[in-house]
Amino acid sequence: MTHALALTDAEIAGIARRLDRPVVLVGLMGVGKSTIGKRIAALLGTDFVDADEEIERAADRSIPEIFAEFGEAYFRDGERRVIARLMEEHHGVIATGGGAFVDPETRALILERGLAIWLDCAIDTLVARTARRDTRPLLKDGDPHEILSRLREQRGAAYAEAQIHVLTDDGPHNETAYRILEAIEAWL
Repeated sequence: MTHALALTDAEIAGIARRLDRPVVLVGLMGVGKSTIGKRIAALLGTDFVDADEEIERAADRSIPEIFAEFGEAYFRDGERRVIARLMEEHHGVIATGGGAFVDPETRALILERGLAIWLDCAIDTLVARTARRDTRPLLKDGDPHEILSRLREQRGAAYAEAQIHVLTDDGPHNETAYRILEAIEAWL
């Protein structure tokens, strides 16, 4: 298979063999963690799991319901336990919720046992992407551009602790996935 970036199937297989920890995607909501995570997992020949979906399954409630009923602190505690379990189960690629990596304990866990990749893009792109779904509790009350800008400002220092930082912007998801694989190869 060929593409704009120069990794061959053999090189990708080599990356997969050398990768001894889960790839954990972090970043703001709407940056493409789930969509790109599925592509990376397919290229590496491993599985993909979305931590938010696992949290909802474990709680038998939606994330907005958990936030409304129990609050963010309760949610973050459960989120950390679910991410720890997913990492212990040796999942290959894990997408986390936008706030997961901001929690100091969760961030320490991911940095110790995983390879954190901060997916990042322009705020205008995030606003357009998040407008497609009405399931984002933090965007319910206010201007999405202002809220996402504030979240990026608040969370940027935490995200910057990730071992790898990749811009996603509006290019094809496959190109972003290959850029991430090249960054993983350089990190290895």
